[in-house]
Amino acid sequence: MKVIIFAALFAAVAANVAYPAPAYPAPAYPAPAYPAPAYPAPAYPTPAYTAPAYPAAYQKSPEYAPMPYEFAWAVKDDASYNDYAHQESSDGKGYVTGSYRVLLPDGRMQTVNYKADDYTGYVADVKYTGEAKYPEYKPAYKAAYPAPAYPAPAYPTPAYPAPAYPAPAYPAPAYPAPAYPAPAYPAPAYPAPAYPKY
Repeated sequence: MKVIIFAALFAAVAANVAYPAPAYPAPAYPAPAYPAPAYPAPAYPTPAYTAPAYPAAYQKSPEYAPMPYEFAWAVKDDASYNDYAHQESSDGKGYVTGSYRVLLPDGRMQTVNYKADDYTGYVADVKYTGEAKYPEYKPAYKAAYPAPAYPAPAYPTPAYPAPAYPAPAYPAPAYPAPAYPAPAYPAPAYPAPAYPKY
C-alpha cells in the first residue's frame, strides 16, 4: 500500500517538471562540387594513299621477220542467192593486194580490187557488172470485198429562159397654152387749171 502511494506521488511530481523546448540546429548542406569535364584530345589517323601505278613507258613493238601470206575462198549457193569470194596476198613487208566480189540483192555483181601499203594507204577500185533488177511489188493478201466503184455524178444542165423586157411607153407631154391677163391702165386724171384773178 505504501509503495502504491509513493509511486503516485512520484508520478505527480514528475508531471509538474518543466522541460525546455527542444532546439534543432539549422540544416547545413555543403555546396555541390562538380569536377571539371575532361575530354580526350581528338586523334585523327593519318590518311594513307596508295602510290599511283602508271603503266610502263611506251615500248616500240618488236620487229618480226617478214611473213608473206596468201589466201582465197568463195561461196556460191544459187538457192539462197549467196555468191561471194575473197582473195588476198601479202609480201610480208606491208604491201597487200586483193579483191573480193559479192552478188548484190538487186542482181548486180560488185567487184572490189584493192591494194594497201605503208605509204599510200588503202586504195580500192569498185566496179559493178550487170543491171539492177527490182521485182514488181505484189501484195500477198487479197481484199475480202471488191473495191467500191462509184459512177460519175450526172448533173442536169440548167436551162434558163431568155429574159423578155417590155418596150417602155412614155406618154407625150401636154403643155397648156399660156394665158396672160390684159393689162388694165387707169384713166389719167388731170386737175383743172387755176388762173390768177386780177
